[in-house]
Amino acid sequence: MSRYLADDQQKIREIKENKKQYLDLLLLADEQENMIDRYLERGIMYVLDDNGIKAECVVTDEGDGILEIKNLAVMPECQRQGYGKQMIRFLADTYRGRYDILQVGTGDSPVTLPFYESCGFRRFHVVKGFFTEYYDHPIYEGGRQLVDMVYLRMSLIPEPDIGN
Repeated sequence: MSRYLADDQQKIREIKENKKQYLDLLLLADEQENMIDRYLERGIMYVLDDNGIKAECVVTDEGDGILEIKNLAVMPECQRQGYGKQMIRFLADTYRGRYDILQVGTGDSPVTLPFYESCGFRRFHVVKGFFTEYYDHPIYEGGRQLVDMVYLRMSLIPEPDIGN
């Protein structure tokens, strides 16, 4: 499945086989390979290709109408150019009406929380000590050690068309 975006050179496509070929990119968003292994094969993976792979994401069906972003990463040299937001828009557009909620769990980071909030996500709940319990090494982002997992949610329920 390909969805063309701004022009013919830029598209988001689903990756169905050999997802580990993107391991270096996956590890940017989730530093521990055995944690990636927990969701990679059951997840749906997309890559954004703009004259080369710029971003990837993996989403999973968590039941009860919830689709979860398990991994979203943008190549370091391409960050802050809108690729992450394009992936979020793509997911929201693709799954609106099929799921009720798009959620993401991320570290309590001064880098990622503002990004997701700027995309329309709202904080939902916190899992205390997640990163210190499930990872075999300390993880730092934005100069801060990640300890708690913060879940954010976005509604995917279509707005009613009230017309004129």
